[in-house]
Amino acid sequence: MKKAGVLAAVLLLMAVAAQAEKGQLNPELLNVQEYRLDNGLQLLMLEDHSAPIVSYQVWYHVGSRHEKPGITGMAHFFEHMMFRGSKKYKPEEHSKIVKAHGGSLNANTWYDRTMYFENISSDQLELVVHLEAERQANLTITPETFEPERQIVREERLMRVDNSLFGSAQEQLITNMFRAHPYNWPVIGWMSDIENYTQEQLRWFHKTYYSPNNCTVVLVGDFDPDEAIALHEKYYGHLPSQEIPPEPKTQEPPHQGERRVYFERPAQLPFVLAGYHIPAARHKDMPAIEVAQKILSDGESSRIYRTCVYERQLAPFAGGFVYDLYAPGLFFAYIGVNPGTEIDTAEAALFDVIETLGLEGPTEQELQKAKNQIEADYIFGLTSVAGKGMAIGETLIKHDGDYEEFLKWPEKVREVTIDDVKRVVQTYLVQRNRTTLILVPNEDAKPVNVSMEGGAE
Repeated sequence: MKKAGVLAAVLLLMAVAAQAEKGQLNPELLNVQEYRLDNGLQLLMLEDHSAPIVSYQVWYHVGSRHEKPGITGMAHFFEHMMFRGSKKYKPEEHSKIVKAHGGSLNANTWYDRTMYFENISSDQLELVVHLEAERQANLTITPETFEPERQIVREERLMRVDNSLFGSAQEQLITNMFRAHPYNWPVIGWMSDIENYTQEQLRWFHKTYYSPNNCTVVLVGDFDPDEAIALHEKYYGHLPSQEIPPEPKTQEPPHQGERRVYFERPAQLPFVLAGYHIPAARHKDMPAIEVAQKILSDGESSRIYRTCVYERQLAPFAGGFVYDLYAPGLFFAYIGVNPGTEIDTAEAALFDVIETLGLEGPTEQELQKAKNQIEADYIFGLTSVAGKGMAIGETLIKHDGDYEEFLKWPEKVREVTIDDVKRVVQTYLVQRNRTTLILVPNEDAKPVNVSMEGGAE
């Protein structure tokens, strides 16, 4: 990071710290203005005149949980299709235009949403508003545009899941964790569905979910709000709203006991991957769960890594992570198994670390370190216009439209106590709420690169 960036981060940290004593963030730091077009498009604007740049983010309220069997993975497929040209622009021309004007862009898909962004100089705001509105209104969906993309997504699934040791294991785990909820299928979709999308299905999906009333634009940076509103009226105002299907209502029944999955793959060594159901991101227990995750599995100083890798030397790797989602989230823990170590021994060590935290709680030092890490991550995430936009957009999706909820996050984390950590571990990270996958090397074992990445983004 350059000195100017470090200084900006330090100044923001000092400003937030000053407000922390009062129990809240300074609203002038993050004063979001909202405007809604007649067709339902929501525009959230945050001015930041520290540099002549803007982050323009388009958040569609559609992710894999809005799909159904037969069209799984379609939200992710459209992340690709949106770069395949429109009435005015040829395939990939959108990207070339943005880059030619000095900007950067990308997109990603998750269980609850799909988002697209451009980071560019502020004098090019009208350009990106036009480009995004154009592909929302006039995306080209023909065999010539979607068949090549189908092959690309097929190959992505092979790389990220089918040919990935950890990706395929995680897919198997999550599929077994959910019996009813649409989180059951992978974000990237089942291969058989990807191979059988029809042009009619694609047209329906785009017309329905890529409509202005199912879209939130988050604009952060150096701009004039009145001018921004006028641009959105000009380019989006004429687009018709659509009837959006109801939100999925199916809830996952409570676990009635541990589920165990034995998953055979070519591999040199086994590993254990466990998943626990946790509440939705907006639940009051989430700050304590995030603190527990930091203590248990964030980095080499975490309890799981320190105990299983350093002290007992049972594993080449160990850790965990959290998916905080709109509907019930997921808490993961994993451990590899060193040669000469029994799987049962490694598994028992992993779960013993988690259970001990629930019984004894963290030390004061561990608790404060975890809080500091979470708040530092939060603060440094807000040092860029793109980071601020992401914070607003993610909070909007996960908190039923309450995008200002992210302002309260540091205060909620600071309020977490030792007893809170003990309580959430004893409530959620327990055997009856656990699905455990054991990766068993088969007879054709061969070297495999274990990557802790998988799925679709």
